Amino acid sequence: MTVTTAKWTIDEYHHMIAAGILDNRRIELLKGEIVEMRPEGEPHAYFSSEAGEYLIQLLGNRATVRPSKPITLPNNSEPEPDIAVVQRLGREYLEHHPYPENIFWLIEYADSSLDKDLQIKTKVYAEVEIPEYWVVNLRKRQLIVFRYPQDGEYASKSTLTGGTIYPQAFPDLAISVNFIVSI
Repeated sequence: MTVTTAKWTIDEYHHMIAAGILDNRRIELLKGEIVEMRPEGEPHAYFSSEAGEYLIQLLGNRATVRPSKPITLPNNSEPEPDIAVVQRLGREYLEHHPYPENIFWLIEYADSSLDKDLQIKTKVYAEVEIPEYWVVNLRKRQLIVFRYPQDGEYASKSTLTGGTIYPQAFPDLAISVNFIVSI
């Protein structure tokens, strides 16, 4: 028996949200599939919140830090990364969530979602050429950095446990890895 799943467009997904069909569910749209998001554990909530505040202080008016808000991607995806560092477009975001061209980099904190964040989301983000994607492995307190999207994959992957990282969008901005992975 062959199972065929229904694929959803972003417009259909938005209609379901507007109609209240998806109320009280933690979900995101990935490549046309509605995917349940697991509840955040305490470490996930703590580290992503603290890192978000740290990045807001570091970036000042250079970018907007959006915690756990949707981004809209042209591959029928509307994920909700833990942190999205995006262009400061102000009220324009009343009309749409950030698109790939508005995104400087994304950060996901992962424990139970580690496989999804390293395998599925990496491809979703690389496919639409998000320039940089960080995954914080909460189990090992590691920062996994993906850069240089090419042909639907990231050409560069590095793993950090300390030191300083300079995001591609802001090469003069020194970010302490410890503040991202183990505040």
